Amino acid sequence: MKAVRLTTVGEETRLEMRDEPLPNPGRHEVLVRVHAASLNFRDHAVLNHPYGAAMKKDVIPLSDGAGEVISTGDGVSRIKVGDRVVANCFLHWIGGPFLPEYNAGSVGFSVDGMLAEYVVLPETALVHLPASMSYIEAASLPCAAGAAWSSLNLATPLQPGQTVLVQGTGGVALFALQIAQMFGARVLAITSSDEKAAKLKELGAESVVNYNTCPDWDREILALTDGQGVDKVIDIAGEKTIVKSAASARIRGEIALVGSASGFGGGLSPVDILYRSLIIGSSTIGPRTNLETLLKAMTMHGVRPVIDRVYPFAEYREAYQRIQSGGHIGKVVIDVAH
Repeated sequence: MKAVRLTTVGEETRLEMRDEPLPNPGRHEVLVRVHAASLNFRDHAVLNHPYGAAMKKDVIPLSDGAGEVISTGDGVSRIKVGDRVVANCFLHWIGGPFLPEYNAGSVGFSVDGMLAEYVVLPETALVHLPASMSYIEAASLPCAAGAAWSSLNLATPLQPGQTVLVQGTGGVALFALQIAQMFGARVLAITSSDEKAAKLKELGAESVVNYNTCPDWDREILALTDGQGVDKVIDIAGEKTIVKSAASARIRGEIALVGSASGFGGGLSPVDILYRSLIIGSSTIGPRTNLETLLKAMTMHGVRPVIDRVYPFAEYREAYQRIQSGGHIGKVVIDVAH
């Protein structure tokens, strides 16, 4: 089979495609022929900022992928040959709160990921795909959609009629928008261009603020909520947005910090948090049970992932470059089967 691996030469991390023997499933494991895999911001970030000891040496990258079960090992009972499946990002996190030991099964980081023609996975990590969902669509879900689901339910469950603020047009932001709509929530958004704003409105955002032409976007968000602020903020960028995210939230509002695309600083004052009793927490991707519930909800509501571009396997480097450009709207997917 062909597989792409992250190799480190000196201080440089590179992507390298190799020919490798087909792996064999062990007890309670299955062999999956990968049809599609998708990229997240962290997959590009790791090229410049490796995760150190948390990274398996020469790991196959990408946590997100979907495919067909080709063979099964001894003792497999919940998965059969021919099943169409998608894997959760943490192989051993089935349900409940996150535990430190789950990091040892982080797909594409501590264990080999999905940027390969075949992958061996434990049966307990897999979720069956609905017939209506393609491999391309399913491959876009685990990390971004899982993080969006967890973020919207960070401290309290998302409720109909609540107001949600999303940032940008990446995978997490668009999935958060779609999920919030399924719950009957009102969605506001910020983005960097009028083109992206039009796409957000097309997907159902009630109002969109261009932060390049309106740098004080938090004031606009407050105005759109009659000065009250939003119930939930999905903060993607970190350093450049966290202060304004806090200013956009209502008293006792929730801010889910999903990433740090703009840096690791921010300067959010404890006084601002205490004065309005803000709830701020980091978002995790979520257990397998969340992914199962999300798939059911998307099927019931007829919601389909927003796919930016699909690249053939041979053009995996171009897919990484698309993520780096920041110009994508939705998910960047690699069609591993072609």
